[in-house]
Amino acid sequence: MTEDNYKQRGLRNKLVKKLREKGISNDAVLAAIGKVPRHAFFDDALLNHAYEDKAFPIGEGQTISQPYTVAFQTEKLNIKPGDKVLEIGTGSGYQAAVLLELGAKVYTIEYQRKLYDRTRAFLPELGYKPFFFFGDGSKGIPAKAPYNKIIVTAGAPVVPTALTDQLNEGGILIIPVGDRESQKMLRITKVNGKLKKEEYDNFAFVPLLGEQGWK
Repeated sequence: MTEDNYKQRGLRNKLVKKLREKGISNDAVLAAIGKVPRHAFFDDALLNHAYEDKAFPIGEGQTISQPYTVAFQTEKLNIKPGDKVLEIGTGSGYQAAVLLELGAKVYTIEYQRKLYDRTRAFLPELGYKPFFFFGDGSKGIPAKAPYNKIIVTAGAPVVPTALTDQLNEGGILIIPVGDRESQKMLRITKVNGKLKKEEYDNFAFVPLLGEQGWK
């Protein structure tokens, strides 16, 4: 594993500055991104790109998300230390690491077996220990519900009712919803048992696969 040296920390600081310039203002989120060694998630061939504000392929048709997207979704969740967070789409584990840096208790589920196996072995090597699950994230993890926050890191055709059902009162779900090419970021808050929806910019995510996602 590539060590976290002075150069890498400098590149991370530059990335944090860029995210602040792009409108991310939550100091805790920026500090978390400033701590997670994103270069450790990259193959040697792509190492020089680790702190660019771009998504990169990680195999199995999946990507490590663009840092701005990670920061945007995380900021909208308003994570508090001790929050019980469900992440749909473990992927590389980068988003889970950011959530853990913020003091969340993270339950993460991955649909692709190879990615699940790889990330479950790799992430604890960096000191990040979420609760890992393999399966259909569009159905959430009902056995561990309810959750304070739910984050979906893949584009859904609709908001899965399974996920809103697993939200605590006052809980927040952040999810990109649209077609396979482009999705609108939605923030859904459960208030007095009702769902309050807010819409943000368009993003492009890999598709959410599963029973309540894309088949």
